[in-house]
Amino acid sequence: MKRSMQITPEGLEKLKDELDRLWRVERPETTKKVAWAASLGDRSENADYHYNKKRLREIDRRVLYLRKCITDFKVVHYNPYQEGKVMFGAWVEIENDNGMKKRLRIVGYEELIGAKDYISMDSPMAKALLNKEVGDEAIVQTATTQFSWRITKIEYQK
Repeated sequence: MKRSMQITPEGLEKLKDELDRLWRVERPETTKKVAWAASLGDRSENADYHYNKKRLREIDRRVLYLRKCITDFKVVHYNPYQEGKVMFGAWVEIENDNGMKKRLRIVGYEELIGAKDYISMDSPMAKALLNKEVGDEAIVQTATTQFSWRITKIEYQK
């Protein structure tokens, strides 16, 4: 499945902060640990050396990924034309027939980490909600069943 390359301004700032922290703090610290562990001699049974070399590879992989995706993402800023409709970046309150309520924000896939109330705009739920208005019903189709949700509120961070 091809992922959308959209991101909110807040999401982009978090990625830039992560890249900065990895490059300026974690990578230099880990490099020092590798050098220290290597100075102890026999590397074949040196757990500190192996662990920190592995961590350094993980950091480098993430840094390369972040550098690439930060330039590839399209930042979607709030625009007044979005008002009244569910679009990228919207906070949406929904309710089902059983009275269960949820509040979700539709964002890019890279913004999902650590955010329990965010959903990817590529998810079935987001696809069902997009372009709907307050009072509209969104039918979410999954592999085994479908769910019906009514939109009760739409908000945007401005």
